[in-house]
Amino acid sequence: MQRRKPCSPKKRREQLRLKRAVKRGDIPPPPPSKPDQHRKGRKGPTGQSIGSTTRATAAESTRRLESSFVKLPPAFLEKTRVLAYKLPLTRPIPPELAILPDVDKQITSADGGRTAGELTCPRRPKWRYDMSKKEVEANEEGLFKKWLAQTDAAVNAWCNASSDDDAPQTSSVPGAPDRVLDRIPEAATDAMPRAPTSYEHNLEVWRQLWRVTEISQILLILLDSRCPILHFPPALPSYLSSLPHASRIRTILVLTKVDISGPDRVAAWTRHLNALYPDMRIVQVESYVEKHAGEGSSSGRKMYAPHLPSAFRETLVNALRETHAELLEPPPEIKSNPERLARWRPRMRSSVDWDAVLRARGGQVGTVVGGAADPKPTKPPLENGVGSEGHEEDDDSNPEFLTIGLIGQPNVGKSSLLNALFGTQKVRVSRTPGKTKHFQTLFWTSEVRLVDCPGLVIPNYVPMETQVLSGILPISRVSAIPLCIYHAARLIPLEKVLGLAHPSPPSAAPEDKRTWREDIFTWRDGEPPKAQPKEVVWTAMDILTAYANKKGWMTAQAGRPDVNRAGNAST
Repeated sequence: MQRRKPCSPKKRREQLRLKRAVKRGDIPPPPPSKPDQHRKGRKGPTGQSIGSTTRATAAESTRRLESSFVKLPPAFLEKTRVLAYKLPLTRPIPPELAILPDVDKQITSADGGRTAGELTCPRRPKWRYDMSKKEVEANEEGLFKKWLAQTDAAVNAWCNASSDDDAPQTSSVPGAPDRVLDRIPEAATDAMPRAPTSYEHNLEVWRQLWRVTEISQILLILLDSRCPILHFPPALPSYLSSLPHASRIRTILVLTKVDISGPDRVAAWTRHLNALYPDMRIVQVESYVEKHAGEGSSSGRKMYAPHLPSAFRETLVNALRETHAELLEPPPEIKSNPERLARWRPRMRSSVDWDAVLRARGGQVGTVVGGAADPKPTKPPLENGVGSEGHEEDDDSNPEFLTIGLIGQPNVGKSSLLNALFGTQKVRVSRTPGKTKHFQTLFWTSEVRLVDCPGLVIPNYVPMETQVLSGILPISRVSAIPLCIYHAARLIPLEKVLGLAHPSPPSAAPEDKRTWREDIFTWRDGEPPKAQPKEVVWTAMDILTAYANKKGWMTAQAGRPDVNRAGNAST
């Protein structure tokens, strides 16, 4: 650890001013200081390096895989914060708000033209085995920058078109603080602006998806059964269908968390997805079971263990068995040519003991972190190591195992499903989206390999607040907390759910100016007239303030209610 240098109070104040100016965005951040080069790591008794060098390398590797999203401008954050003070929440909640808006209508103008282009996923550029690592990475970085610019332009066009069409929602609250409302013009306080959609900006995370789709023969696309269409944006199936080896892979839609959604909702979503994607198999799973009394903690909280019921397990294995049988069949263009049919061989394991897969549990499986790509071919390949027609001929090699990849957006339950399949804790899971950072390879049996891909926020024309409410984005990574609370309170009466008291001070009782004595005066009806209750109007900031007061969360210096902490906890 580097020794702290003493500094005067004047210099310390200058450092604080610089830090605050950088945080506000007034000035660019200073260049990072050089790391300490004097302290070196040492080798332990086993020969492995220990010390600061190893820790720095591990920390750098972790930072490279951190998800990166769009940064909202300070003016937008200030505007949404002020509007959270001013815009009242409609009570009772209108029933039409329960219907999710149609995205196609939002990106279509009145004359029938599209106001924004189609969103896509970045494709890995073409490569060859004789290319160096630097050449491959340079091509990937150049294509990714071009894709980022195109996607940002499409998202900005969508946001601008939607902001022009937004109408004033409600009138302002009369009792809102004047010092806050004076910060923005009156014309800008009519409606809450729409935040731009968030999607993955880190190339390293996209590389995880590229590797998983390259080594997998069957892809399980996991969707949260509470609202599957939010977790299956059009860019994902478009990307999978455009892969060079798309004819050699099959996809299965897996609806997770069916125990939370309920059988009726899951059945309705299944019918809807079958109508949209008739060629895809759809299965349902749940990943947890409540522990019996005595197995959990003594605090009274419910504890859950990874578990996949036998009916769901059998349905999933049967879907994999049927999909594997389809992949072993030659394509129609191969069947029509007897000469090519005689040379054709499937590029995957042809025999799998599916009964053993159905019986596989806990200790019968092994774990290998990471994973290799397809073996290097002996003959010179074409682009991406795949033939020009996307099918393998004259290839007698039989791979050791069948690879099944699990992909999807964050917090859909990929790692939880793996733990449920094995019946034990094999991979780390968390309630916070984005726990998995690197793709993980686990062996279901000696013949079947599972690959867990990190959750990826795929581009979609969905506002950021909707992504937060659906669990795609972690609330701790979002700076527009009042905006998210406003949209959540428009759909759910949070003040009643959380049992909050309005933070406005109670009105003072009117002064009693009676000159008579209570014991000799009687009212005409026998009782004094009751005061009419005053109507209470809630805003998003009122909910945050009331929740912070209820929990006793105050800021350190000013002692005001900590609304940011309240927003993180309530969302």
